[in-house]
Amino acid sequence: MQLNPQTTSEQQLTSTTLPTQTIILDVGGMKCAGCVMAVERQLNQQQGVIAVRVNLATEVATVECEPGTVDPQKLADILTETGFNSQLRYGSAAHQKLTFEERHRQEMRDQIGRVIICGVLIFLSGIGHFHHIAWGGLPLVSSIWFHWGLATLALLFPGRSLIVDGVRSLARNAPNMNTLVGLGTISAYTASLVALLFPRLGWECFFDEPVMLLGFILLGKTLEQQARIRAARAFEALWGLQPTTAQVILSTQLPELTQENSAIAWSSPTVEVPAEQVRVGDLVKVFPGEKIPVDGRVIMGSSTVDESMLTGESFPVTKQRDLMVFAGTLNQSGGLIIAATRTGEETTVAQIISLVETAQTRKAPIQFLADKVAGYFTYLVMGLATLTLIFWYTIGTKIWPEVMTSGGVNLAVDAPLLLSLKLAIAVLVIACPCALGLATPTAILVGSAIGAERGILIKGGDILERVHQLHTVVFDKTGTLTTASPQVTTCVSLSHGFSDDRILQLAAAVEQGTHHPIATAICRALEGRNLPIIDAEGFVTQTGLGAAAMVDGERVWVGSAEGLSGCGVILSESVLSIIPPGETVVYVTVGDELVGVIGICDRLKSDAKMTVERLQKMGLNVVLLTGDRFSVAEAIASELQLSEGSVLAEVRPEDKAKAIAAYQQQGHRVAMVGDGINDAPALAQADVAIALGTGTDVAIETADIVLMGDALGDVVESIRLSQQTFNKIRQNLFWAFAYNTIGLPMAAGVLLPGFGIVFSPSVAAAFMAFSSVSVVTNSLLLRRQFTPADFPPSIKSQPE
Repeated sequence: MQLNPQTTSEQQLTSTTLPTQTIILDVGGMKCAGCVMAVERQLNQQQGVIAVRVNLATEVATVECEPGTVDPQKLADILTETGFNSQLRYGSAAHQKLTFEERHRQEMRDQIGRVIICGVLIFLSGIGHFHHIAWGGLPLVSSIWFHWGLATLALLFPGRSLIVDGVRSLARNAPNMNTLVGLGTISAYTASLVALLFPRLGWECFFDEPVMLLGFILLGKTLEQQARIRAARAFEALWGLQPTTAQVILSTQLPELTQENSAIAWSSPTVEVPAEQVRVGDLVKVFPGEKIPVDGRVIMGSSTVDESMLTGESFPVTKQRDLMVFAGTLNQSGGLIIAATRTGEETTVAQIISLVETAQTRKAPIQFLADKVAGYFTYLVMGLATLTLIFWYTIGTKIWPEVMTSGGVNLAVDAPLLLSLKLAIAVLVIACPCALGLATPTAILVGSAIGAERGILIKGGDILERVHQLHTVVFDKTGTLTTASPQVTTCVSLSHGFSDDRILQLAAAVEQGTHHPIATAICRALEGRNLPIIDAEGFVTQTGLGAAAMVDGERVWVGSAEGLSGCGVILSESVLSIIPPGETVVYVTVGDELVGVIGICDRLKSDAKMTVERLQKMGLNVVLLTGDRFSVAEAIASELQLSEGSVLAEVRPEDKAKAIAAYQQQGHRVAMVGDGINDAPALAQADVAIALGTGTDVAIETADIVLMGDALGDVVESIRLSQQTFNKIRQNLFWAFAYNTIGLPMAAGVLLPGFGIVFSPSVAAAFMAFSSVSVVTNSLLLRRQFTPADFPPSIKSQPE
């Protein structure tokens, strides 16, 4: 996934190393975790499908398949035929955002309409019982036939779609929540109808129960849907970050843009086109107050740009010629002409959206237990309801005859059957597979949206669980703890044939072909001395050791002491003492002769010390891992107040992964924080890989958590957010399991013999509705609980 604003890689994130095709489907009609299992089962049965991830909260199915083997439309059609109305996700960001809003608005209109109808029916049903409280009664509404009519209307209109969906789900061997509610409602209505038609039985008519049951269920579903929409709104807002149009300059024959001919560029005619139709190389005008439509390079103008939507940083960034700008960021103070380098789905913001959406479908391992249970949950509940009916009818009422009075059916003919039926209906209605299905995705949805707003991208629920188990956080030094803007402090010639300036020129000639921070410091020092760059050829780089090139016909090598030994040069004590402790030493050789040494100092980032302190207060062990000299590492560790045992220095890139593995063998769960190519093996080895967004593409591709900015405080925030999100998942799952574990036995009559407590179907329905709403609401509370209070803005966001 290309996320690094400073680079141009176009690699895409895939779940495997082999090429795969990703199909995204919007799936409607999913009511609970059982529906999720049914959708996953249908998709996994299709030939060519490798993996399927279904998210109940966002109603999205992500299908990984072998390229060219699966017809995406066929997958959508199969799900639609199965009862889950599905369609391919495609089109522009504006179209997709509109689809989200339209679907949610339609769902809310339908839900609210049903609730209003049920509310009216419940009100009329209540009026019919005024005579029970000595208020007098109205002849019409007090009639039992009137209540029969209300119950019939409730089933035929607001409850019809719910019952039909439940029957269809049962017929296709994928029963869901609506199946349970439908069975309970129809059973209560049927029992009441029997009592009405055969009054000699002495059964009570509880036509109010189906009406109340449907009212509570639909009210709960409406509240749940509102909460789910609120949870998804932050994610959907990401789509709104992408501009819809761009002002493209028509002329492709513009002269090279300079201050002298800038008027030509600004006066050139433009055409407004959809942002996704801009091509790489097109010139785009962006005026103050407009969003930048594509990723590109500034070729004319200067301005300040608000990049907080990408990095979470509150300070605007100054942009001028040759600097990069990114789609979705806000141009504030001046006009810009930019040359498009990435457009459409290749822009940084589009790929962030893709990553966040993918992350929301990746389940935490703790959720797999819930999914496994949910797959059989409805069958379990129907079986329990059947056992409840049989037990109380054949055994329970004979062992505890006093329950007939508690159940209010002692005067009825065949009263045990009526009591057993009421308890079985309560069991069907109180069960809530929705809570199990929503526990993880809603928490991940809220947590990932919070992270995206703050420039923290967490790549899935499985990452959250691993973060929660961390013991140790290992930091790379250069570019991670330090500013990655080192400066040359010392340059000493060791040969009479070379001046200090000549040593710097030779080093810069070799390093001009690399992009390491040390190379940048050497080249910057050369510019500072106004020295010309020397041409070189035949560049060779050895990661972690150094680089070589041919300069004026001689082989010049620049690198570390370890690389120097490979050149056959032995260092003397006098040479080692030239550079002060705490500085990185770079050696320069010409042929087989050591001709000079360069000392480079890199400053710690302003929030490095506070980051380490915060992590230690969280109970985490902090380790410094670097390929630099022990003296440099010890100087950094001293500033950070790290113990000697927490410093690993002079570690080659290929050995960094071994260092991480050594901690893991001791039973530690390890997070690695890095930014460079040489950090990639260690990032891959770590339990949790955290990459700074200003780092290289390889580091970002390998990472589990990507920090879009370079503030180290975000490391703490990412861990805190992950831990708090995972805590929400555990709370939700505990509540979902506890609710069903306690509620089902109570509805089955466990408390009836000793305490006389019995749940009516309508009370059971109210409990069920409360369960789903509480899980989603608990996830929403994460937004209030997580505040970036660990780092004041003046420290966290202040540019270096």
